[in-house]
Amino acid sequence: MATYHLQVKTGKRGQAAAHSAYISRTGKHGKGEKGGDLLATGAGNMPSWSQGDPKTFWRASDKYERANGSTYREYELALPAELSLPQNLELVQEFLHEVIGPRPYEFAIHAPNAALGSVPQPHAHVMTSGRVSDHIERSAEQHFRRYNAMAPELGGCKKDSGGQHRGQMKEALVATRESWADLQNKHLKLHGHDSRVDHRSLKAQGLARQPERHLGPARVNLMSEQDKSNYMASRTQRVQNQPQAMTL
Repeated sequence: MATYHLQVKTGKRGQAAAHSAYISRTGKHGKGEKGGDLLATGAGNMPSWSQGDPKTFWRASDKYERANGSTYREYELALPAELSLPQNLELVQEFLHEVIGPRPYEFAIHAPNAALGSVPQPHAHVMTSGRVSDHIERSAEQHFRRYNAMAPELGGCKKDSGGQHRGQMKEALVATRESWADLQNKHLKLHGHDSRVDHRSLKAQGLARQPERHLGPARVNLMSEQDKSNYMASRTQRVQNQPQAMTL
Protein backbone atom coordinates (compact mmCIF):
# COMPACT_ATOMS: atom_id res chain seq x y z
CA MET A 1 0.00 0.00 0.00
CA ALA A 2 1.22 3.50 -0.83
CA THR A 3 2.52 5.46 2.16
CA TYR A 4 3.30 9.16 2.48
CA HIS A 5 6.64 10.52 3.58
CA LEU A 6 8.37 13.79 2.70
CA GLN A 7 11.14 15.18 4.83
CA VAL A 8 13.30 18.22 4.10
CA LYS A 9 16.82 18.47 5.50
CA THR A 10 19.66 20.95 5.03
CA GLY A 11 23.39 20.47 5.14
CA LYS A 12 26.14 22.68 6.55
CA ARG A 13 29.45 23.59 4.99
CA GLY A 14 31.59 20.49 4.58
CA GLN A 15 28.67 18.05 4.40
CA ALA A 16 27.46 18.27 0.79
CA ALA A 17 30.06 16.13 -1.00
CA ALA A 18 29.89 13.44 1.69
CA HIS A 19 26.10 13.29 1.46
CA SER A 20 26.27 13.11 -2.33
CA ALA A 21 28.54 10.09 -1.99
CA TYR A 22 26.08 8.55 0.46
CA ILE A 23 22.99 8.86 -1.76
CA SER A 24 24.87 7.81 -4.93
CA ARG A 25 26.51 4.90 -3.08
CA THR A 26 30.00 5.90 -4.19
CA GLY A 27 33.28 5.64 -2.30
CA LYS A 28 32.94 3.82 1.00
CA HIS A 29 29.13 3.81 0.61
CA GLY A 30 29.34 1.52 -2.42
CA LYS A 31 30.56 -1.40 -0.35
CA GLY A 32 28.59 -3.97 1.62
CA GLU A 33 24.82 -4.33 1.81
CA LYS A 34 24.11 -0.60 1.55
CA GLY A 35 25.64 -0.39 -1.90
CA GLY A 36 23.21 -2.97 -3.24
CA ASP A 37 20.03 -0.97 -2.69
CA LEU A 38 20.78 1.69 -5.33
CA LEU A 39 18.36 1.56 -8.28
CA ALA A 40 18.89 4.83 -10.14
CA THR A 41 20.78 8.13 -10.04
CA GLY A 42 20.73 11.35 -12.01
CA ALA A 43 21.63 15.04 -11.96
CA GLY A 44 20.74 18.20 -13.83
CA ASN A 45 20.90 21.99 -14.10
CA MET A 46 24.59 22.00 -13.20
CA PRO A 47 26.60 25.16 -14.00
CA SER A 48 29.15 24.97 -16.81
CA TRP A 49 32.15 25.04 -14.47
CA SER A 50 31.05 21.73 -12.92
CA GLN A 51 30.95 20.08 -16.37
CA GLY A 52 27.74 18.31 -15.43
CA ASP A 53 29.41 16.46 -12.55
CA PRO A 54 27.42 16.77 -9.31
CA LYS A 55 30.44 15.77 -7.19
CA THR A 56 32.37 18.78 -8.52
CA PHE A 57 29.41 21.02 -7.72
CA TRP A 58 28.98 19.78 -4.13
CA ARG A 59 32.71 20.00 -3.41
CA ALA A 60 32.61 23.65 -4.54
CA SER A 61 29.55 24.28 -2.37
CA ASP A 62 31.44 22.90 0.63
CA LYS A 63 34.44 25.11 -0.16
CA TYR A 64 32.85 28.40 -1.18
CA GLU A 65 29.39 28.61 0.41
CA ARG A 66 29.43 31.09 3.28
CA ALA A 67 30.14 29.60 6.69
CA ASN A 68 26.60 30.02 8.06
CA GLY A 69 24.88 29.07 4.80
CA SER A 70 23.30 25.77 3.74
CA THR A 71 25.34 23.86 1.19
CA TYR A 72 22.36 21.76 0.08
CA ARG A 73 18.72 21.04 0.72
CA GLU A 74 17.49 17.45 0.57
CA TYR A 75 14.01 16.09 -0.07
CA GLU A 76 13.58 12.53 1.20
CA LEU A 77 10.55 10.98 -0.51
CA ALA A 78 8.82 7.63 0.00
CA LEU A 79 7.91 6.15 -3.39
CA PRO A 80 4.80 4.03 -4.01
CA ALA A 81 5.72 0.33 -3.82
CA GLU A 82 2.87 -0.32 -6.28
CA LEU A 83 4.82 1.37 -9.07
CA SER A 84 7.65 -0.20 -11.06
CA LEU A 85 11.09 1.41 -11.22
CA PRO A 86 10.42 3.08 -14.62
CA GLN A 87 7.10 4.37 -13.28
CA ASN A 88 8.71 5.73 -10.11
CA LEU A 89 11.40 7.35 -12.26
CA GLU A 90 8.65 9.16 -14.16
CA LEU A 91 7.19 10.28 -10.82
CA VAL A 92 10.55 11.58 -9.57
CA GLN A 93 11.20 13.37 -12.87
CA GLU A 94 7.86 15.17 -12.56
CA PHE A 95 8.73 16.16 -8.97
CA LEU A 96 12.03 17.57 -10.25
CA HIS A 97 10.20 19.56 -12.92
CA GLU A 98 7.41 20.83 -10.66
CA VAL A 99 9.28 21.44 -7.39
CA ILE A 100 13.02 21.72 -8.10
CA GLY A 101 12.66 23.65 -11.35
CA PRO A 102 15.90 25.34 -12.55
CA ARG A 103 17.92 24.63 -9.41
CA PRO A 104 20.96 22.29 -9.64
CA TYR A 105 20.07 18.83 -8.34
CA GLU A 106 21.21 15.26 -7.85
CA PHE A 107 18.86 12.39 -7.07
CA ALA A 108 19.08 8.73 -6.18
CA ILE A 109 16.47 6.00 -5.75
CA HIS A 110 17.09 3.35 -3.09
CA ALA A 111 15.05 0.25 -2.29
CA PRO A 112 16.38 -1.39 0.90
CA ASN A 113 14.42 -4.19 2.50
CA ALA A 114 12.47 -3.25 5.61
CA ALA A 115 14.05 -4.43 8.86
CA LEU A 116 10.73 -6.09 9.69
CA GLY A 117 8.88 -7.93 6.96
CA SER A 118 11.73 -7.99 4.41
CA VAL A 119 9.73 -6.00 1.86
CA PRO A 120 11.37 -3.34 -0.37
CA GLN A 121 11.01 0.25 0.78
CA PRO A 122 11.60 2.37 -2.33
CA HIS A 123 12.43 6.00 -1.68
CA ALA A 124 14.22 8.88 -3.34
CA HIS A 125 16.81 11.36 -2.12
CA VAL A 126 16.83 14.67 -4.01
CA MET A 127 19.71 17.04 -3.21
CA THR A 128 19.43 20.57 -4.53
CA SER A 129 21.12 23.92 -4.16
CA GLY A 130 19.15 27.00 -3.23
CA ARG A 131 21.16 29.07 -5.70
CA VAL A 132 19.16 29.51 -8.89
CA SER A 133 20.95 30.05 -12.19
CA ASP A 134 20.38 33.38 -13.93
CA HIS A 135 22.45 32.38 -16.99
CA ILE A 136 25.36 34.65 -16.02
CA GLU A 137 28.68 32.85 -16.42
CA ARG A 138 30.51 32.69 -13.11
CA SER A 139 33.44 30.77 -11.69
CA ALA A 140 32.81 28.19 -8.99
CA GLU A 141 33.96 30.64 -6.30
CA GLN A 142 31.78 33.49 -7.57
CA HIS A 143 28.74 31.21 -7.92
CA PHE A 144 28.52 30.95 -4.11
CA ARG A 145 29.20 34.60 -3.26
CA ARG A 146 26.51 36.85 -1.81
CA TYR A 147 23.99 38.00 -4.42
CA ASN A 148 24.42 41.57 -5.69
CA ALA A 149 21.00 42.99 -6.59
CA MET A 150 22.44 46.19 -8.12
CA ALA A 151 24.99 44.36 -10.28
CA PRO A 152 24.17 40.62 -10.47
CA GLU A 153 27.18 39.92 -12.67
CA LEU A 154 29.48 40.98 -9.83
CA GLY A 155 27.93 38.75 -7.17
CA GLY A 156 26.87 35.15 -6.79
CA CYS A 157 23.65 33.39 -7.75
CA LYS A 158 20.59 34.45 -5.78
CA LYS A 159 19.17 31.98 -3.26
CA ASP A 160 15.54 31.03 -3.76
CA SER A 161 14.85 31.55 -0.04
CA GLY A 162 16.48 34.97 0.06
CA GLY A 163 14.32 37.55 1.83
CA GLN A 164 11.63 35.06 2.91
CA HIS A 165 10.46 35.14 6.51
CA ARG A 166 9.71 32.02 8.55
CA GLY A 167 5.99 32.10 7.76
CA GLN A 168 6.60 32.17 4.02
CA MET A 169 9.03 29.27 4.23
CA LYS A 170 6.49 27.25 6.22
CA GLU A 171 3.81 27.96 3.61
CA ALA A 172 6.19 26.84 0.86
CA LEU A 173 6.87 23.56 2.71
CA VAL A 174 3.14 22.86 3.13
CA ALA A 175 2.63 23.54 -0.59
CA THR A 176 5.48 21.15 -1.45
CA ARG A 177 4.02 18.42 0.77
CA GLU A 178 0.63 18.80 -0.92
CA SER A 179 2.21 18.83 -4.37
CA TRP A 180 4.07 15.57 -3.62
CA ALA A 181 0.84 13.88 -2.51
CA ASP A 182 -0.96 15.10 -5.64
CA LEU A 183 1.83 13.82 -7.90
CA GLN A 184 1.81 10.37 -6.28
CA ASN A 185 -1.96 10.09 -6.55
CA LYS A 186 -1.81 11.18 -10.18
CA HIS A 187 0.70 8.45 -11.06
CA LEU A 188 -1.06 5.78 -8.98
CA LYS A 189 -4.28 6.52 -10.85
CA LEU A 190 -2.47 6.66 -14.19
CA HIS A 191 -1.14 3.13 -13.68
CA GLY A 192 -4.41 1.66 -12.45
CA HIS A 193 -3.90 1.55 -8.67
CA ASP A 194 -6.61 2.37 -6.13
CA SER A 195 -4.21 3.37 -3.34
CA ARG A 196 -3.98 7.05 -2.49
CA VAL A 197 -1.84 9.10 -0.10
CA ASP A 198 -2.64 12.15 2.02
CA HIS A 199 -0.07 14.74 3.09
CA ARG A 200 -2.14 15.85 6.09
CA SER A 201 -1.60 14.63 9.65
CA LEU A 202 -3.83 11.85 10.97
CA LYS A 203 -5.57 14.41 13.19
CA ALA A 204 -6.29 16.69 10.22
CA GLN A 205 -7.71 13.67 8.37
CA GLY A 206 -10.09 13.02 11.28
CA LEU A 207 -8.39 9.77 12.30
CA ALA A 208 -8.03 8.94 15.99
CA ARG A 209 -5.28 6.31 15.73
CA GLN A 210 -1.63 6.99 16.51
CA PRO A 211 0.94 7.11 13.68
CA GLU A 212 3.07 4.01 13.30
CA ARG A 213 6.47 4.24 14.95
CA HIS A 214 9.63 3.60 12.95
CA LEU A 215 11.39 0.72 14.70
CA GLY A 216 14.72 0.60 12.88
CA PRO A 217 17.10 -2.38 12.53
CA ALA A 218 18.53 -2.14 16.06
CA ARG A 219 15.14 -2.33 17.76
CA VAL A 220 13.92 -5.09 15.42
CA ASN A 221 16.99 -7.20 16.27
CA LEU A 222 15.96 -7.11 19.94
CA MET A 223 12.46 -8.41 19.22
CA SER A 224 11.53 -12.06 19.61
CA GLU A 225 9.96 -13.93 16.70
CA GLN A 226 6.62 -13.78 18.54
CA ASP A 227 6.97 -10.00 19.01
CA LYS A 228 7.68 -9.60 15.29
CA SER A 229 4.68 -11.75 14.37
CA ASN A 230 2.39 -9.78 16.68
CA TYR A 231 3.65 -6.47 15.32
CA MET A 232 3.13 -7.52 11.69
CA ALA A 233 -0.38 -8.77 12.49
CA SER A 234 -1.21 -5.49 14.19
CA ARG A 235 0.15 -3.52 11.21
CA THR A 236 -1.96 -5.58 8.79
CA GLN A 237 -5.09 -4.97 10.86
CA ARG A 238 -4.45 -1.21 10.95
CA VAL A 239 -4.05 -1.10 7.17
CA GLN A 240 -7.25 -3.10 6.64
CA ASN A 241 -9.21 -0.84 8.99
CA GLN A 242 -7.90 2.40 7.46
CA PRO A 243 -6.95 1.47 3.87
CA GLN A 244 -6.54 5.01 2.60
CA ALA A 245 -4.85 6.73 5.48
CA MET A 246 -1.58 5.08 6.51
CA THR A 247 0.92 7.92 6.97
CA LEU A 248 4.54 7.67 8.03
